[in-house]
Amino acid sequence: MSDSASNPLPPPPTSDLERRVLAAIRRGASMADIAELRPARISTPEDAIQALQDGNARFFSGQATRPEVDANQRRSQIMGQTPFAAVLACSDSRVPVEIVFDQGLGDLFVVRVAGNVVGDVGLGTLEYATEHLDVHLVVVMGHEGCGAVAAAMLPEEQVSREPENLRNLIARIQPCVRSLPPIRDKKARMREAVINNVRYQVAALREQPVIQAAEARGQIRVIGAYYEIGSGAVDFLIEEEDLRP
Repeated sequence: MSDSASNPLPPPPTSDLERRVLAAIRRGASMADIAELRPARISTPEDAIQALQDGNARFFSGQATRPEVDANQRRSQIMGQTPFAAVLACSDSRVPVEIVFDQGLGDLFVVRVAGNVVGDVGLGTLEYATEHLDVHLVVVMGHEGCGAVAAAMLPEEQVSREPENLRNLIARIQPCVRSLPPIRDKKARMREAVINNVRYQVAALREQPVIQAAEARGQIRVIGAYYEIGSGAVDFLIEEEDLRP
């Protein structure tokens, strides 16, 4: 087998960024130089919201681009990261955040914990993203059929049988599901519980001094979202009326 067959040439660059990266490599640019070529395409919270909405529209309509970078661009990210949004999502294996929003490496700063609850470690992580990574958006995203929310709706005697740390996590969700209005349809009731948990966690985040200050100065917006596993669509909770617990 010839060398050309065993080591095929890479495809020609198809975007302006790819062409600039290739030119930089040819002139012997460092990884730091290549990292500087990454475009700052998101500069406001509104831009960030639109990017996530557009990406999810591509995903659920079957037109996802699956953004990827070549080896040199990937290596250049060693020099630093520039995510435009932070997402607090559930750990559920059916909720792959970057895929749901059709975003690539380095685009999103993701915190995942069962029930997308705001805890000390997750809060510290989001504070880091806000203070040191200059993200423009913080999204709390719940999802259809969340097991942690379902557990919070169980009778207390059942919850009491769970391990201590899991009980503590469930306790962070229970206040927002205790006063749900009576809804006979189980799926509708579950959706309302998940969305109210999102609202509750958004409210908890917005009470934290670092997040509160960043939102007050216009650096970020804190919003909610609900991912429907069956359709792949994300409903965004953006307006204050939508976010009120």
